[in-house]
Amino acid sequence: MRLAVCAALLVISQLAATDPGETQLAREVSSKGWIIYSAKTETGDWDLFIMRPDGSHRRKVTNTPKFHEIGGRFSPDASRILYRRIPLDVKVHHDTWGRTGTLVVANADGTNPVEFGEFPWATWSPDGKQVACLTKTGIEFRDLSTKQVVRTLDRKGIFQQIYWSPDGKSLTGTANAFGAMWTVVRLDLSNGSVNAIAKNQNCTPDWFPDSRHVIYSSRPVGQVDADAGKAAQAVGQKAGYGWTQLWMADLEGKEHSLVYGEDGRHVYGGALSPDGRYVLFTRSLTDGGEDTAILGLMRLSDAPVIGGESIALRKLHPKTKDGPILSLGPGWEPHWTYGRLPGAK
Repeated sequence: MRLAVCAALLVISQLAATDPGETQLAREVSSKGWIIYSAKTETGDWDLFIMRPDGSHRRKVTNTPKFHEIGGRFSPDASRILYRRIPLDVKVHHDTWGRTGTLVVANADGTNPVEFGEFPWATWSPDGKQVACLTKTGIEFRDLSTKQVVRTLDRKGIFQQIYWSPDGKSLTGTANAFGAMWTVVRLDLSNGSVNAIAKNQNCTPDWFPDSRHVIYSSRPVGQVDADAGKAAQAVGQKAGYGWTQLWMADLEGKEHSLVYGEDGRHVYGGALSPDGRYVLFTRSLTDGGEDTAILGLMRLSDAPVIGGESIALRKLHPKTKDGPILSLGPGWEPHWTYGRLPGAK
């Protein structure tokens, strides 16, 4: 469905909403900074957009019909963004977008975009002066002013989506390590050592503001009847595949807890508000889900939340709070800042 149509339907649904919990949540977050995300346009390319956390003041940050723009991230001081610029004839894919095309750094309003070359899976340093990149030969730390490599580390099995912790001490990423595929790990930047946070069928981790916890997506094994019903049949999902859920864990991987799950939807794109009180994520019909992703927002204090009927999941997690979820329309790979943006209302 085209973005303009989806946005119109979203406005109509918000105006018609009668759930007092959702209305209160929207009011609560309406002035709390800005969200940047990627979405398809009417012409079929991906662009970057920003909006308030309640879905208001939505506008484009990029407008380049000959390219896709994916994976926008605000710099720590909110003055700039980085993102991937991908040729229009290359399919955007949830597992490869961070190493496709080139890195671009621009002002937060999208002006003055500068291409930096490949710089795969680039992530901001806490001071915004460097980026860490995940290359085939290792992890490179590059100075943005010179583009030069200032340090390298072994990948330790990490192959996807790295992010630098706010305190500057760690990276988190997805690795084939510790005898398991798709394992979320923490890499200690002081000595290059790694530890497992969540083993087997976990991915796309990101940091809590305290640098002591991560949020990540997980598809737990043995989900009984989780793939039954019309939703799975509609997307051709195989029996026993299960649904991807949003979880959180401590840095040592000793404590894990469900944040959001829903039988019939794959949940990715987990991101925290800068104060750690709210959670962003995407819900999609397909695994990876870039083409069917819908942005959602909830309070962390309401976790764990389970959406929909989700009979099997509710049996596993009977003590859910089922707090309100704001549906913010089509979007993918969101990021949140409380910084003041130039030209923003």
